[in-house]
Order: sequence, then structure tokens, then C-alpha cells
Amino acid sequence: MTSIDTRDRADGGRTQDSVVGGVLRGRVFRSRHDAISVRWQPRTLIVCGGIGVAVVIIAALSLTTGDYPVSLGGVINSLVGRGSGAESFIVITLRLPRLVAALLIGAALGMSGSVFQSLSRNPLGSPDIVGFTSGAASAAVLEILVFHGGQFAIAVAAIIGGLITAMLVYLLSLRRGRIAGYRLILVGIGIGAMLASVTSYLLTRASLYDALNAQVWLIGSLNAVGWNVVTPLAVTLIILTPITVYVGRALSWMELGDDAAKGLGVPVERTRLVLIITGTALAAAATAAAGPIGFVALASPQLCRRLIRTSGPLITPAAVMGAFLLSASDFGAQRVIPSTALPVGVMTGVIGGGYLCWLLAHELRAGRS
Repeated sequence: MTSIDTRDRADGGRTQDSVVGGVLRGRVFRSRHDAISVRWQPRTLIVCGGIGVAVVIIAALSLTTGDYPVSLGGVINSLVGRGSGAESFIVITLRLPRLVAALLIGAALGMSGSVFQSLSRNPLGSPDIVGFTSGAASAAVLEILVFHGGQFAIAVAAIIGGLITAMLVYLLSLRRGRIAGYRLILVGIGIGAMLASVTSYLLTRASLYDALNAQVWLIGSLNAVGWNVVTPLAVTLIILTPITVYVGRALSWMELGDDAAKGLGVPVERTRLVLIITGTALAAAATAAAGPIGFVALASPQLCRRLIRTSGPLITPAAVMGAFLLSASDFGAQRVIPSTALPVGVMTGVIGGGYLCWLLAHELRAGRS
């Protein structure tokens, strides 16, 4: 490791700037006797702070505007339990769970997209592109149309379907004990296309009422989200986020190649399997809560990378960016057409489709140059 500007702190800790093979950049804080070592980048903190401010602004607008406007003071009073009955009902029961769900789902999709893009070493390697979201959606639609399950059963089916699809794609992508990024993407696209056909067939065999309910869910919507959805989603993220962030530290080394990572002591296959499971579970949990919301997992890591201007995985910044993208998209979906609340998947599809076209054109130009 090349280190410069190492300074001893009064408390016995040390900070240093570090560069490792062009992949790990930033400042490293080491506590006394090197018991704790944390790498951080000032630009990352600035970008995440700026996105966080934007999230707060969107949250304030989401809670105060609408058919029944509530002042910012009224929102604060409602949050601390001192608001009027009508304002408390509007803020706490109707608007707040939708906002919290958008933040949690966006964060989950952002982390999942960051993990899979790093594992595949491809900007197209997100769970909605490689078929994991399709597996969760197909299993959920099967539960809705055939078994007529409730919200909990649909959520469990979506998570199981996503995990089964991920394991199938993982096994089919293995070649001589290794996974190539392009192979993972191609296999995932193929599996996703087949699952989409299964979903379409199930819709044709369902009654009109059930098919309409399933189709609304398939677009991706937060219109009917309540605390009964937010609570299990929050518990899932509390469990999965620390595992993903902790194990994801090895992604920087794995991006150097499997042989180099193994030489540095990284258990490559075990790490890859754990990250595939946690990344898929995050995407499946988000899908179970609001349906398959496209392009957030695809765009969040790439936008962070362009803002922070660094290589390597950006799991935490991607989570912050995902939370902002989905909350802003949901706010726009509620306000773009007066008196009509669009499914958030419509908004993310419009924005994400344009972004995907730009990304493909950019990659094509970069390949030609």
C-alpha cells in the first residue's frame, strides 16, 4: 500500500491517504494498535451528504403537499404526537409509510445493483436485467393468481422465487468453477425472458379481477403501502445491510480478478455466493413490498460512480442514491397528473429507459474508441 501524509492524532489514532493498485483510494483511519481500520473518501462523504439533503427536501415535500396540504410545523407536531387528529391521520397513516417504504426499497435496490454490477464487472449487471427480479415477480404472481395468498404469503413467495432464480443463474453461469460477468448477464437475461413468459401465461389464465390486481402489482406501485409492509421490510434490511456491507468490502479485491483476490487471501467463491444471496434477497424483498420496480438498481451505482469519480464497489452511496431516486420518482408520480396517483414503476420506467439508452450509447462509443 502506498501511503502519504500519515499523521499521528492526539488520541493515538492515525489517518493516511492510500492508493492500492488503482482500485482502493481514499483516507484510512486506524485506531490505536490498529484495532480498527476504516477507509473513507472526503468526496464520497460530500456526495452522500448532498444526496441526503436532497432526500430530506423530497421527504418534506412528500409529507406537506397533496390534496390535503399540511404545514411543516403540522408535520413535525404529528411526528412527535402533538398534531391534530386529521393531520396525524394524513401524515402518520397515509404519507409517512409510503415515504419510508420508498426510501427503504430504493436503498435495497441500490445496494443490490451495486453488488451485482461489481460481481459481473458490467454496468448492466443489475437484478432487474439479469432476471432475479423476474423470478421474484413470477413467484408472487403465482401466489396471487393460483393460491390467492395475502400480503405476507406474496412477500414470502417473491423472496423464495428470487433466491431460486439466483441460484439457477449462478449454477448455469459456472464454467470450470468460475463465473464470467458476461455469462452471468446472458444467462440471467435468458432466464428472465422465460419467467416473463410464464408470468404472461398466468395472467391469461386468471379471472379479469385477479389479472388486473396482478398487473397493477407488476408495474410496481406504492399506492397501497402501509406500516404492515414497511415493518417486515425494515427488519429485512436491518439483517441484510450489515452483512452486505461487511462482506462487500472484498469486492474491491475481487475486481482485480479471482487469482489476484485469492492471492490476497480472499475466499472468492464463498464471498461471491454470500453476496449473490444477500443481493438477491435485497432485490426480492423490495419486489415483495411494492412489485418489480425497474432501473433503480441499474442507475444508482452508475450515477454514484460518476459523481464520486472512483472505481470499486459503492454499496453505501448506491443505497443513498437509490433512496433518493425512488422517493423522488414516487413524489413525481403522485404530482405529475393532478388528482391521479400513478404507480411509481411508470415513472422509473420512463426515466430508467432513457438512462439505459444513454448508457448503452456511452458504452458503444467507449468500445469504439
